[in-house]
Amino acid sequence: MLPALIRRVHESKQAEAPTVTIWGTGTPRREFLFVDDVADACVFVLVHYKGESHLNVGSGEEVTIADAAKLVAEVIDYKGKLVFDISRPDGTPRKLLDSSKLIGMGWRARTSLREGLELTYSKFLADTCCAQ
Repeated sequence: MLPALIRRVHESKQAEAPTVTIWGTGTPRREFLFVDDVADACVFVLVHYKGESHLNVGSGEEVTIADAAKLVAEVIDYKGKLVFDISRPDGTPRKLLDSSKLIGMGWRARTSLREGLELTYSKFLADTCCAQ
């Protein structure tokens, strides 16, 4: 969801579009994890875990789709309006992993959602600039 939203908001900013439409009500909650934190968790598990059952890797923090979209717009400095198309489906109301086992072992995600979006958008801009 975030990569598509970053592209759509960026393109709307470039086009000076007054709105960006987002499917659903914006109320479903999601958990996001920056890729560097995923890699860090993998190394942590390799060093510290000897069990046989699975471990969930998550940030432990959830945010509504609406709040995530607002944050994307802030990071991109998009001044238009976010419009939620309630005729479109919301999807699953909540997607949050139970990462308590991994967190109990001492691992935590280090990258906030804002920081992850800023890093991702910077990379997007660098790649978009070089691709043209």
